[in-house]
Amino acid sequence: MAVVFSKELKKTDIQHRFSVPSDSLQFIDFAGEFSADLRVKDSSGELRVIRCRKRHGDYAKPELSKGWRKYVTDYELRVGDRVVLLAEEDRRLGSHYRIEARRTIILFGHEVCGGLPRAN
Repeated sequence: MAVVFSKELKKTDIQHRFSVPSDSLQFIDFAGEFSADLRVKDSSGELRVIRCRKRHGDYAKPELSKGWRKYVTDYELRVGDRVVLLAEEDRRLGSHYRIEARRTIILFGHEVCGGLPRAN
């Protein structure tokens, strides 16, 4: 299992589209296209399809678009939460990704990071 990215969410990531770190491009097979539909399994075991697209031209900054906002709503994500995308192999599904949402809270003066369950 390889970490594709781990990112703390910003306001734009929540409200519009998720800006993916550029060094993650090496883990995504665009097959010569400007978008790829990623098969993503969330922490509740649901298989989702989230589109990753990249800009045209020299600066191919990727972003998650179609399917991303549904994930945000289902897990009630907010600014400051962390999203981790992992690439993995599954005998039944083949190559796919696992997505995890995490929230950091202060508990008795210490930061504690935990996975978020599906809210909806």
